[in-house]
Amino acid sequence: MSPAVGINVFQIMLALLFGGFTVFGIVGTYRGWWTRTAGVAWILVCGAGEVAVLWPAMTTRVARALGIGRGADLVLYCSVVTMVMGFLMVYARIRRLRREITLLVRELAIRDAEVGKALLESGGPDRTV
Repeated sequence: MSPAVGINVFQIMLALLFGGFTVFGIVGTYRGWWTRTAGVAWILVCGAGEVAVLWPAMTTRVARALGIGRGADLVLYCSVVTMVMGFLMVYARIRRLRREITLLVRELAIRDAEVGKALLESGGPDRTV
């Protein structure tokens, strides 16, 4: 399947952008910047975007097969679902990080209190030089 004959500059620019994002996803997954699952999801989303840009009629065919009138509506719905999933993943990560920071600060406070109590009981730090 070859791209539509009437491909324009905008489609070329977006195809190159999605291609760059795909390369970024491959390199990021290879270097361990994120999990394989996240890398594969990123690559699939970029690939789907590139297909939608280069073959816009395909989105209409898929949309009609799913009972949606237009391909643009399908792209919009998929974009919204993808963004909501991304936001939820970021939210979950922020909550986990906050919990880990809270536990760490609590542990440090308890340790510092125990060290301070031990110093007071021993008469303070040794100042002989």
